[in-house]
Amino acid sequence: MGSFSIWHWLVVLVIVVLVFGTRKLRNLGSDLGGAVKGFKEGMKDAGGEVSPPPQQNGDQAIEGEVRDKTHTKL
Repeated sequence: MGSFSIWHWLVVLVIVVLVFGTRKLRNLGSDLGGAVKGFKEGMKDAGGEVSPPPQQNGDQAIEGEVRDKTHTKL
């Protein structure tokens, strides 16, 4: 029950081509390639424009922060 043989993969490939058709598979490949290209460009652009984190004032509470630990749950 190890890996599949080449014949198993060929049968799966034929079934996929019959179900989806070559045109739809070609469009899927080009869409995926465009998405990967856009992701790489976005990562390259974001790499040079890193902004520092906003300054936090010590006397302001952050949402969800506990200010006083003496209160107990009722």
